[in-house]
Amino acid sequence: IKLFELETSSRRIASPPVPIRAGEIKLSYPTALKATNLIRQAIATESKDYEFLLKGEVEADESYFGGRRKGKRGRGAANKIPVFGILERNGIVSVDVVPNVGAQTLLNMTIKKVRRGSIVYTDKFRCYDSLMFCGYRHLKIDHSKYFSSGKVYINGLEGFWSFAKERLMKYHGVSKEKFPYYLKELEYRYNNRDKNLFSLLTKILADFVPIVL
Repeated sequence: IKLFELETSSRRIASPPVPIRAGEIKLSYPTALKATNLIRQAIATESKDYEFLLKGEVEADESYFGGRRKGKRGRGAANKIPVFGILERNGIVSVDVVPNVGAQTLLNMTIKKVRRGSIVYTDKFRCYDSLMFCGYRHLKIDHSKYFSSGKVYINGLEGFWSFAKERLMKYHGVSKEKFPYYLKELEYRYNNRDKNLFSLLTKILADFVPIVL
């Protein structure tokens, strides 16, 4: 757990993943890999169990992960995984893999994650336009012209995208099947970045392991 806690901390981004460092704790590579996968599953379960509606001022955005080919939204995104994120200002971030970044998908995810009446900040991607008809106050920033305009910006969420992608680079590729677990791990680390992660992980593992055993 201690090695996992340190694995992607801001000061140890270049540190090898736990399985590579298995010898430090006298474990085989397969055993260390199984342990880290178990921790990620526990984190994902914890995230699912404690989902609640974000509220107030929130930022919404989508991004692509994986692959090397750069592409525009909805086009040229071969080999990339679409991810939708919502960040409650002065609160937490919630991110999920989505099948696509079409208007219906993004609307459904927003309704599922954000309380009606909240202010939702996005960029000018047209797929967000229907938010104004669904009980939200929708404010947009044109990133081709401005980084921010007063309180209208999504810089907080873009900060998370940078946080996540920078830390995923050390794995040199994550399979699409396991990626959601890595994503939830990074969401968890980000939301608890000022807390004692070792204590938190110990607790959620104690709750999770009896279920899988």
